[in-house]
Amino acid sequence: MDARIDQVVTSGTTAVEDTEHDVENNTYLVGDDDEVIVIDPGFDAEAVLKAVGDREVMAVILTDGNEHHLATALEVAAAGEEDEDDWAPIALHRSDRLLWRDYFGRLAKSEEDEDDAKALRSVEPDIWLEDGGVFEIADAQLEIVHTPGHTPGSVSVISEQLGVLFSGDTLHRGRPGSVGGVFDDLRKQLNSIGALLTPLPKDLRVLPGQGEETTVGEEDARWDTWGALGGEDD
Repeated sequence: MDARIDQVVTSGTTAVEDTEHDVENNTYLVGDDDEVIVIDPGFDAEAVLKAVGDREVMAVILTDGNEHHLATALEVAAAGEEDEDDWAPIALHRSDRLLWRDYFGRLAKSEEDEDDAKALRSVEPDIWLEDGGVFEIADAQLEIVHTPGHTPGSVSVISEQLGVLFSGDTLHRGRPGSVGGVFDDLRKQLNSIGALLTPLPKDLRVLPGQGEETTVGEEDARWDTWGALGGEDD
């Protein structure tokens, strides 16, 4: 198999309910020596594109519509190309459309040039992710699983060929995922995690949106202990 996974870790701050939190974001590049798909580009486009190198970015997949995933999405999708027709498509679940519009609307308000502001207000994802949708890269398939709770449009990505689950901020090592310890809908998130993990092989690697990797078996064994985590810090 030629497909491989590269990881880039970037740090920054993101706002949740008007409170800023320090976040360390995992970006994953899935592909071969010629092309890659970028999952959750994070805070530092330069670092991500350095890891991409001379490879072509075929798509940018956002596992949710929170600010720390959107911040560099356009820059990474452009990958140095000036012509927008050459940019990689950006993919997001439609249920996070309001988060997308809110973020780019705030950017538009800070623009002095009205044409630039109008462009930001009108920008939309190129692909609306759907449960069961599949991306192909090198000799691997990436299957989209809708896992709402962290956000309404949160998704996870499974690759049987690579033996990995990209869980975004739906699931972190040792607990349900969050930003700054804030849970949007913990009950729905726990239901999504349970439904996601149950049918998967216990030795499948889990690469989360933040923190260290884990396995399906480790997290499945912890799942029923997480009901009272809503008030704890992440």
